[in-house]
Amino acid sequence: MRQIILDTETTGLDHRLGHRIIEVAGVEVVNRRLTNRHFHHYVNPDRDIDEGAQAVHGISREFLADKPRFADIADSFLDFIDGAELVIHNAPFDVGFLNAELELLGKPPVTQFCDKVTDTLKMARDNYPGKRNSLDALCERLEIDNSKRNLHGALLDAELLADVYLVMTRGQDGFAMVFEESAETIAFNADSSRLKQLRIQIADDNELQEHQKVLEQIQKESGGKCLWLSENAPN
Repeated sequence: MRQIILDTETTGLDHRLGHRIIEVAGVEVVNRRLTNRHFHHYVNPDRDIDEGAQAVHGISREFLADKPRFADIADSFLDFIDGAELVIHNAPFDVGFLNAELELLGKPPVTQFCDKVTDTLKMARDNYPGKRNSLDALCERLEIDNSKRNLHGALLDAELLADVYLVMTRGQDGFAMVFEESAETIAFNADSSRLKQLRIQIADDNELQEHQKVLEQIQKESGGKCLWLSENAPN
């Protein structure tokens, strides 16, 4: 499974107002392991940057003056994400900007090149309802070091998001393994020829009495909360 953890920085908040991408970065994860391959470019937007946006990411128009335009990096970017799952925090924002850039070049939307898009903000809201779910908040909650994040930056944020995503989803492999084992168990139980070979050992009266003593001890130590006592008491 190949995934690209992606982030962008922009000149403003709304691509429909003509705002553009000024930085794009993605880090590659294959089978839940970072490969150390990444894509990262600053982009000349050919327009001014809103003061509010510059306060967030610290990127100036002067810094971007000699950087390539999105048209110059579009093909290499699409090659990098080709066939992968994109993992993005607040995906509608970044996807909207990417699609706007691709539309200016007469290219189809980004979803035509990737396998699917996963929004980690939605995932975090589902996992932690009613809590702050910004990237900084998730790093703090999941004990991921974000001390170098003084300003937003696409590459650093993509690297942090990769750590956040892997921690948030680290139980999924375990669930898959349990399911696989359960399926094998079901298949074994369905094999009547194997069932006939099993020897059934029924507890005798002494064993049932010893079991009852254990349940009564649990009942005593738990303050009357032994769930099995009434169901297992001998008739």
